[in-house]
Amino acid sequence: MQHSAVTQRITVPVRDGPVVAWRSPGREPPVVCVHGAGVSSREFRPFLGALGRCGHDAWAVDLPGFGASGRPSGPPVLRALADTVAEWLAAVPLERVVLLGGSFGCQVAVDAAVRHPDRIAGLVLVGPTVDPAARGCGRQLLRWLRNSPHERLSMAPLNLADYRDAGTRRVIGAFRESLRDRIEDKLPHVHRPALVVRGARDRMVPQEWAEEATRLLPRGRLAVVPDSGHMVPYRRPRELAETVAAFLAREIAPAADRAHGPEGRRG
Repeated sequence: MQHSAVTQRITVPVRDGPVVAWRSPGREPPVVCVHGAGVSSREFRPFLGALGRCGHDAWAVDLPGFGASGRPSGPPVLRALADTVAEWLAAVPLERVVLLGGSFGCQVAVDAAVRHPDRIAGLVLVGPTVDPAARGCGRQLLRWLRNSPHERLSMAPLNLADYRDAGTRRVIGAFRESLRDRIEDKLPHVHRPALVVRGARDRMVPQEWAEEATRLLPRGRLAVVPDSGHMVPYRRPRELAETVAAFLAREIAPAADRAHGPEGRRG
């Protein structure tokens, strides 16, 4: 592992090459952020700091092929990305984590939670894609255009840098994977506490789909962040951090206390 000062950059080898993550250390449970299609952990940096200031152990990982992580030879495949997340958790190692997905990252997090549940204590799904009512390139593009005015302009150069680093074929491949995946079929099989978060002005994830996704989750809750579009972690990091901290205190910490029992609790 490689560490730097303050916010730590941590590099761990996994099957598809080195995976780079950024960490703001704090108390358990660890919250691991998984980014959206075509981009990287850059979109989570403001939130990482905000959650760290709340005292929680906050991580943001670059999936293989994106950001600072290694470049596999093949195109991105959702199932393989989810497997890499699970392998990375074991290699760090991290246990009883809360996976926080953003957009396509929600689909990766859900797949990991369904097929690798042992290390997952809970999920936070921020702007979960893809709404089954708009599963198509044209519809998604139209929603993206309608959502764009509700995002910060300062995010555009970050996204362009991410697209440049990943390359056109890999970016397109990630978006295709997001359209292929039927997250609605997997949500009923997530048997961990889960929080769905939607920006009140999100045009990619309408309120109806956010409510349906919450209903499909056996232990789902819904939170709406005011004055935000799709990219809540970047536009409203403090509000999202407070929402996540409340979820951890209400849903995750009590479960850890029950699992440890009176003798297993730390003094």
